[in-house]
This record gives sequence, C-alpha cells and structure tokens, in this order.
Amino acid sequence: MRTAILQPSYLPWIGYFGLIDLASTFVFYDDTQFTNQSWQQRNRIKTAPGWIWLSVPVFRRFGQLITQVRINNNLKWSEKHWKSISYNYARSTHFKDHLSVFEDMWKQRWDSLVDLNVALIMQISDLLGIHAEFVVSSELDALGTKTDRLISILDELGADEYISGPAAQSYIEVEKFKESGKTLYWYEFAHPVYPQLFGEFIPYLSVIDLMFNVGEASRDLIRKSNETALRRAY
Repeated sequence: MRTAILQPSYLPWIGYFGLIDLASTFVFYDDTQFTNQSWQQRNRIKTAPGWIWLSVPVFRRFGQLITQVRINNNLKWSEKHWKSISYNYARSTHFKDHLSVFEDMWKQRWDSLVDLNVALIMQISDLLGIHAEFVVSSELDALGTKTDRLISILDELGADEYISGPAAQSYIEVEKFKESGKTLYWYEFAHPVYPQLFGEFIPYLSVIDLMFNVGEASRDLIRKSNETALRRAY
C-alpha cells in the first residue's frame, strides 16, 4: 500500500492534490509543531495587480501542535476571504460550478485550524474526483520522532511504500527506510500551465485557481503532471 503524509495546509497548491491522487492512504500530519505564517494557515490567489495572501488569523502559543491551534474569529477573516475569492474569480469560466460548495464552507464557523484545513482538502479532493483513504496522525499510536515516526505510521497502516516531497530529502534518513523494507519515493511535481485571468501565468497558487479556471479538466492536468513525478530514492 502506498502512503503519503503531509501537514494539513490551508487551500493547498496543485501538487498537494497530485500527491493525494498517487496515494492509497493519505495521512494528515496534524500532531507536529505549528509554524506561524506557514502554508498551515495561508495560501495565495491571483488578482489583477498580482497574487495576494489569504491568511487565517490564529491565537499563537509557543510550541503548540497543529491540532491545538485555534482560529481568531474576532477578525472576521472568513468573510474577507470569501469576498476576495468571489471578487477575483467571479469572471473565471468555472467559478459558478463550485460557487455554492465553497460559499457554504466559508459561511461556517471554524474554531480549529486543523478542522478547517482537513474539511477543505477533503471537499476539494471530492470535487476534483481524487480519492484516497484519509487518516489523521493524532488518532494513531505511532511512536518516535522524525523518520522513526514516519516509519511507525506506515507500520501501523500496513503500508510498504511512502511518497515524500523533495524538500524532505534534507532530513529523511534514507538508510532507515531501506532497513525497514519499505520503498521510498521522492515526489517531484511538474507544475502545469493553464489559462488564468489577469495576464501572465503565475504558478504555485492555491488549487482553487486551477479549479475556477479549468473546471472538469483539473484532474486530468494534475494526472498529466503526475506521470513523471515519482522517483525512487534507492
């Protein structure tokens, strides 16, 4: 069984969903340390002047885990985010295709950052037609830290293959994966170019940019980029 493990991000980029599409089981790594002003709480959309951040305000506490992060709803962030999204994508070809689903998501009150992120990712995956078994790491009994914990998660799930993003090459202990008898893949996603509003193409935006501009062809573009995305580590 092939598994991927990633921290739950806010409105992730296209490659996040490409990784989900290649995995039988996808683990939301929610009991690792929260990093302020990271992809865990923000992402980018495109506007006429260029890209902008959509950031979820949170109550910060030193050393807190992602699953412990609470959203600061005093700042009316969800209304602002939905206004920014609807204003900048209203003229995109497929915005109306997903209007009601996304509007409902931002109209809800979210108190937990991880609950918001997981719900959005699962909803977007469903809209894209990308399916995996979703698991939350905080509900597992995995032991250890760093590479040992990843292997422990895989053991608990009965997985024999693991897909890791290229950024992890600097800290994953490859020899431990070899010794575990599991196959390790690096994921190197080739970002597709697709039609966008507002001039020159900007890559690495939230996946909603792809969905609103391309619609039903979104999954095909992701899978095309996935054709050469996996490289065995050994």
